[in-house]
Parts: sequence; C-alpha cells; structure tokens
Amino acid sequence: MAKNTANLTSSQEEELGGIFGDRVNFSKRERHFYCHDVGALPSMAKMMLGNTDPAAIVKLRTEDDIVKLMGFARKHSIPVVPRAGASSGYGGVIPTKGGIIADVNLLNDIISIDAENMTVTVGAGIVWERLEKKLNEKDLSVCAMPSSAPAATVGGWLAQNGIGYGSYEYGWSQDTMVSARAVLPNGEIRDFTGDEMDSLIGSMGTVGIITQITLKIRNKEDTASISAEFANPESLQKALQAVATEKVPLWSISFINPDWAGMKNEMPFSTHHGETVVEDRPELPKSYICNFIYPESRDVSALENIITSNGGKVLSEDISRHEAGEWFRSMKVKRLGPSFIPAEIIVPVDKVGKVFNEIKAKIDLPVLIEGMVEKNGNVILLCFIPHSERFFKFNLAFTLGISIVKIAEENGGRIYASGLYFAKEAEKVYGDRLKKMLALKQQVDPDDIMNPETISGKGILKAGISMSKAFEPMMRFVGNRSGVGEETFKKQKDIPADIVSHAYTCAQCGYCVEECDQYYGRGWESQSPRGKWFFIKEYLAGRDKMTQEQVDTFLACTTCELCDHRCQLDLPINDSWMTMRNELVVERGMMTIPPFEIMASSLLKERNIWGEYLKNREEWIPEDLKPKIKDKAEYAYFAGCTASFVEKDIAEASVRLLTDAGMEITYLGKEESCCGIPMLAAGKWDVFEKIMRMNIENMKKKGVKTVITSCPACWLVWDTFYRQWAEKLGIEYDFEAKHYSQVLQDKLDVLSEKFVTPLDKVVTVHDACHMGRAGGIYEPPRDLIKSVPGVELREMEHNRAEGHCCGSVLTLVADPAIANVVGNMRLKEAEDIGADIMVAACPCCQVQLRIAAEKSGSPVDVQDLSATVARCMGYDIPDTTNTALTAWVTFDQMIALLKPENMTDLMVELLPQMMGAMPAPLRGMMKMVKYVPGMDLMMKPMMPIMMPMLLPSIMPKVMPDMLKAVEKRVQMSDDMKEQMPDLMPQSMENLMPNMLPQIIPLLTPRMIQYIKEDM
Repeated sequence: MAKNTANLTSSQEEELGGIFGDRVNFSKRERHFYCHDVGALPSMAKMMLGNTDPAAIVKLRTEDDIVKLMGFARKHSIPVVPRAGASSGYGGVIPTKGGIIADVNLLNDIISIDAENMTVTVGAGIVWERLEKKLNEKDLSVCAMPSSAPAATVGGWLAQNGIGYGSYEYGWSQDTMVSARAVLPNGEIRDFTGDEMDSLIGSMGTVGIITQITLKIRNKEDTASISAEFANPESLQKALQAVATEKVPLWSISFINPDWAGMKNEMPFSTHHGETVVEDRPELPKSYICNFIYPESRDVSALENIITSNGGKVLSEDISRHEAGEWFRSMKVKRLGPSFIPAEIIVPVDKVGKVFNEIKAKIDLPVLIEGMVEKNGNVILLCFIPHSERFFKFNLAFTLGISIVKIAEENGGRIYASGLYFAKEAEKVYGDRLKKMLALKQQVDPDDIMNPETISGKGILKAGISMSKAFEPMMRFVGNRSGVGEETFKKQKDIPADIVSHAYTCAQCGYCVEECDQYYGRGWESQSPRGKWFFIKEYLAGRDKMTQEQVDTFLACTTCELCDHRCQLDLPINDSWMTMRNELVVERGMMTIPPFEIMASSLLKERNIWGEYLKNREEWIPEDLKPKIKDKAEYAYFAGCTASFVEKDIAEASVRLLTDAGMEITYLGKEESCCGIPMLAAGKWDVFEKIMRMNIENMKKKGVKTVITSCPACWLVWDTFYRQWAEKLGIEYDFEAKHYSQVLQDKLDVLSEKFVTPLDKVVTVHDACHMGRAGGIYEPPRDLIKSVPGVELREMEHNRAEGHCCGSVLTLVADPAIANVVGNMRLKEAEDIGADIMVAACPCCQVQLRIAAEKSGSPVDVQDLSATVARCMGYDIPDTTNTALTAWVTFDQMIALLKPENMTDLMVELLPQMMGAMPAPLRGMMKMVKYVPGMDLMMKPMMPIMMPMLLPSIMPKVMPDMLKAVEKRVQMSDDMKEQMPDLMPQSMENLMPNMLPQIIPLLTPRMIQYIKEDM
C-alpha cells in the first residue's frame, strides 16, 4: 500500500530531481501552498485531515514524464495526487497521505481541431476560457463549460464531472466528451471511449492521470439572454417545467435566490489605486432571478408568455446584460463573507420549490443559492452560507451544509459530488459507474498509489461526517445559533486591516493564476496572487513565518495589474502588494530587492537609477531641437531616466513629434529627477517622497499645467501617485498628466502631412501595463502607428486589458532569467501573428523585450513607437538597441553579484582585508581554530552573532578593496566607476543587516578553512 509520505529521503529527492530537474520542488515552504483547494475548512475538520503538505511537487509536460513519475511512485510506494486548476472544493487535490503533487497544468496544448466531425482534442491541463477563445478564432465554440471556466481545466471537469453553462442543452461534462487518454498507475497509457469512459468520469485522479480529451464542439454563435424575476420558488419551478414541456430551445438556464440578489446589490464598487470605480450596474429585485440564455438565431418567442403565465416578470435588458456579464463571477458575493459554508446538491426540477422552502424553514442563517438546470430535468443548487472561518462558531455552523444535503436526499436528490469529504455518498453519486471505477483501480493500482482516500474517504473524517448526519437535527439546532454577524478586521501582526480582510475574502478560485506573469515565469503556487493571500492567512494563524524569501515574493510582483482585471471578487490585489512593500521594507526594515539599493543611492545622489551623472541628463537633445523647447510653458515633457540616459531615441522622437504637431513645451533638464516609481515598488517610500517633492516643485517653477511623458510608469506617477501623495502630505497639486500618444492622437491630421517614408511592415503593439490596465490608454498608440503609411497592424492574442506584461523592472531586477521567460512569451505572440516589428510605448518594456529577444534570438524587431513614427517622417533617429543591451550588462552583472552565493565569493576574496581590519584580540582568538580541537565547531554558532556586530567597523576599512573586487565582476561605464565610492558604502550599509543571515552559513566554513590554511 502507498505509504504516508510527508518527506522524501535524500536519495529519493536526488532520484526524482535527476528525472525532472528544475520542474520538481522539495521546498518545505513551497509544498505548503499545495495542501488545500478552494474550500475553507473549519479547524476541527483540518485536525481530522492531519498534515496535508505533499513531500514534493512535480510539473509534468508529457505522457513520458507521467510514466516516469508512476514508475518512481510504484518503486517507493509513494502516493501521487494529480492537480490542475484546484478550482473545486471536494478535496480531490488534497494530499492526505503526503506524497507527490503531479501538476498537469503544462499539458495544455490544443492538439487538433476537427471542424468536419466537430471535435477538438486538447491536453487535459488546458483552461476552459483559453480553449473557448482559441475555438472562437475559428468561429467554433465548446458545447458547455463550468462556471469556473477562467480557472478550471478540461481534464479537471471530467475528473470531477459536473454541470455548467450549456448543460441545459448538452448535459453533464461527460456528455460533451467523446474520448479520453490517461496514464495509469501501472505505467500503461490507455485510450478510453464509449462505456470505457465510465471508469474515468468523476474519478478525481484516483485511477490515473488524464492527459488528453476529445470534446464535442459547435459552431460559434452570439448568445442572447432574457432575465426574469419570480416572487417565490414555486413560480420559478413551474416556469422551468413549462420551458421543458414546450421545448423552448435554450442553451443554458441559471438562477439565484433573493438572498443572493440582495447581496449582489450590497457589493462594494471596485477600487483602482485606492479610488472607487463607480460602475453603472442595475439594482436587482430581491426575488428569484432566472436567466434564460440562447443562441440569437433561435426562436424563443414562447418564453415571455411562459414567464408571465407562471407569475414571473421579464426584467429590463440592462439587468439581463449585467447578469450575462456575471456568468463566471459566482463567488463575487464572497466579498461580503468573508468565508462561505458550502453545500452543492442536485434535486429534480419538480422539487425545486419544496427544497427552497425547506431550506428557508430549517436553516436560520442566510443561504445564498445559485441554480443551474441540466437537460435531464435535474437542477444543481450551489448553496453558500456567509460566515467567518476565524471564529470557532465556524465549526458549528459548518454542519448546516449537511442539513442542506439531507433536505436534497429527502426530496429525491443527492449531493453533487462525493470526493474526500462525502465518501460514504459515493454510490449515490456514481451509481453503476462506481463498480467500474473501483474495478479498474484494483486492476491497475492495487497498492492505492493514485490519490488515496479521495474516493474511499479518510477514516476519522468520514466517521465525523457520518455522526453529524446521524445527529443532524441536533447539529442543525446548534448550527442555527452559530452566526457571527458582520465581520470587522483590525491590523494584525503588522498586516493592515484591509489586507487581512482581503486575505480571508479571497475565494482561492484561481482566476488570477494562469495569466499572472510572476506565476507563469516561475511556475510555483507561492508566486501567484492566490498563493500570497493564502500565505497571509497562514501567517496570521501562526502556521507560517514572514521570511525574507516571502518578502521577495511580494516584491517580485511586476505590478502589471492583470490579477486585478481577472479577480472575480474585484479585490485590489496590486494596491495590496504595494502597501505590503512599505510595511515590509520601511516599517519592518526587511530587505528590498538588492539592486534597488544601488538605484536608491544613485537616485539620491544624481536623481536617476542608471548610475549616470545628473549633468548629462539633457544630452539627448539635438542642437536643432533646443530652440524649440521653451523655458516656461503650460506643457512640459518629462523624459524619465531610461529615455534620458539609455534609449535616447525615445526622448528625441517624442519631442520632435510633439513640436511638429504644434505643441509648445518646456523641459526640466538638469532639474528633472526620476519619477520615483522604482522606489515605490521597492518599498523605499521615504526616497520616493523626496524625489516627488523635487519634481513637483520644479514643475511649478516652469508654470506647467500638463505633464507629457513617454514612459507609462512616469505617466502613472504624475497622474495618480503624486496626486494622491500630495493630498496626503498637504502639497498643492494641480497637474494633468498625459502620455505623448494621447496628445498626438488629437494631432494626427497635422502629422499625417509630414510622412515621407512608408514603413511597409507588419506591426504589433505591446500594451504597457502602467498605462493600459493602469490608465485605460489603449487606442492612442494604435491610432498613432496606424497613421504611418504602409503599416499593417495585427493584434497579439493577448492585447489591451488582457495584454501580457513584458516582465520588466521588478522581475528583471529580481530575477533576469525569469524575466526572459516572461518576455519570450510576449515575443512568441508577436512571432505567431507574423509581426516584423513590435512597437512599445514604454522605455522599460522596450529594454526588457530587447534583452529577451537577444537571449532567445527572436526575429521580432522591438522598437519604440515614437521613434518608428519619427523615422517615417524623415528624421534620422538612431537605433538604441545596442546601447540598451550594453547598459543592461552592468545591471545584469550587479544583480548576479548581489546574490548571496556570489556575495559570499566576493567576501572570501576579501578575507585577508577583513581579518586584518578586525580588532587584534579577536583576530588572535580566531587563529586558535588552527590549534585548538573543536574550536571550529564553537565558531560556527558564534558567527551569526559576531558578524553583524563587527561589520560596521570593518566595512569602511575594506571598502576600497571591495570596490576593486566589484569592478572585476561588473562591467561599468567610466561615470559609474567614478561614482561607486559614493554609491556602494550606503548600499552595503542598508543591505548587509538583512543579507548577512543568507551569507553567513555560506561564508563561515570557508572562513574557517582560510584561517586554518592561510593565517
């Protein structure tokens, strides 16, 4: 039998690592992020489950990978638990016996589309939303999909089996699937078709790992919807029955109860950068609201009469449009939770009214209910009871879910799925399929390696649930008296109250995961937004610690805001991580990403992050442009650091276009400072404030009303952050900010007469996050490039609000190798559409994408938008690609140097100087290591105490030698070399207190060796 495996042995880790390389993770910290699914279990249930951390996580790419993993698992009797979107709440991905998490998300290809037979074959790890978008490009569509389509995978829906949108016409997930392919625990790769599929449907990864699925598809057609309200569930039921009787050709039917409608009305508006975004959303009647969805071509004229004749009322088109937009946002109401007690049941449509009434009569706490109707006359009811997992009462109220299940059973229904928690209900759920499933498992997995206990159940938990069901009336009596009212949050463990609230509110649905560049760049759950929310809960509960590694995880977020765009709860994720930066770096004094310390020193000394002299800031201006830049004007061009010192083509081209368009502009010149956003992102908010004050004051001296930027980050700072900080600090602020493309969009009639050279290229636009999702500026760059003769503009797969991040700044500075992964994904999208040029309207995006292109050999030419347009107007704008790549080498090498292992090497080189700088008595004591047995063992625990005490006095003495050692490792311009004596000391002073704990374990043995051999 599969063994309980909380940890692998060192030899097992070595063996597994030899097979999968960097696609296996043994980190104890990382493993903890894979111990749960979307469900928030009460503390007593968690105790019954015991330790659910896996022993390893393996990311699988191919069936051969899975065969190898199965061989390893059989050899060592180690459990294997398949995991994809983890978007269900039945415990199917929880490793109750430890073992190995088999992450199948990389099995996500579209293998083939057969338009003739109307099928598509896909990797099981593909997310429904992505599959639908790809099919839509060919005017095709899936038949049905789960309500969690932005996160759920095709394989997961087969392994779970369920009902979703389209199930009224097409039935259960299994009804839309033609065949499946799986790797079985014995290493066999088997295809399943027809009745053989019964062994896989709903198996929750207990009989093998599904790798491919062939689905039925349909022709794409726009859908329409009609929403109706019903005063009571009986009227709703009659309407549903009448729709079936009269065979109204609907595609999907869903509905919500009055409690759900009421909470939707109470939902707070979303916020963006801390400011409320007022949405035009209709007030829903607090009734039973049913949404009837159908392809536009179908005749559903009988529907309105059915609604009214059964006591209903057709709602406005505004409501039906709004409800259609909420298809995949079922968990949105959790925003008011913060926790939910779930119960999912299936009941016959003719018992819907009775079930609703019994739930209302027997459950005293509010119950939010969403329903979906499937074609065979059954209705799935997703029930949520708002509560708070932070209270012990959550344990008592949780049993009300069992009461709801019992109501369903008494009315000819059942629980929706069994899984880990309701294993005793497996026969009711699976029917005759259970025997087939168990027979296959016995045949191919006699040792129960595959996801043990998921179908059979965990003894103590199964007993606990059985007891709760047996004593349901008494448990219901207690549960009904276990409400907690409205939850309030306070600052806890230095985590601000609003972030505490968001952490518990997060639905863990995974909508934020797939498109998060921090996640797909690294591939591990800890890096995803939901992973960070999970960590905060664990930290607050005392089950995890705020280590430097976790701080780095918060800091490495690129601030692209795509998670905000995708979050179905509208949580202000980006703003929360920005707040955490300040809390962790400024308030707690933890380490920022090390290169930011060098940037901060350069910024405070020379007002830029590139280590260049301030006196050279305006060297980008050609002589013929200088007379066109006024000393004072209402419009000011703000170049920013990268355009001033590295990609000077951006600054020159921007100003040429602005002046040619008739704009009268001024410029701060040597008085311009970095906008400060790198310091805001690095958590060094004190530095940001100093820079902000200088820039605001200098703009006022120039009489400026509107600041025009070429850098989206600079735009965001002037448009939003400076304004907000000025209000907070009592500084007068009356500036408008615009990106140059916005200004030129209104001047295209003037510019269009000045083009002299057609481009004759296929061009695509990279949407910069800091003016796209951050500011909604999408069309101005497109209008500008489209004005150039000979341009064929093509859109990448991900564009505008869904555009992928380039991976710049935070990821590029934190981990250049990961930035290349992220950048290459963007370049690949451009290659896929045949783009010759990718234009970026952002200097930082351009640097990052050029670096990624150089590393990967991408044929796509990354160019600046303004420079491309200006060249076609006849200007000789230099290509700065080589300049950018050369400038980046310095930072690339500095980033590498500041890694703990490389800093250790540097300090080992400086050991003679360091030892010489120590007080003589201490130096003499250290020499005793050579002569006194066991002295080296005593020295090891002393070093973490001694080094922080000694370093402040040692560092100034060894700094000249340190600078020479740095010069050997980092290629620097002459200007930077001159400045390093000023930049390095302050940077090291800030870094070393936090970096030493990482360096000392590496340095101590080498220091002891040096003392023994060379002193």
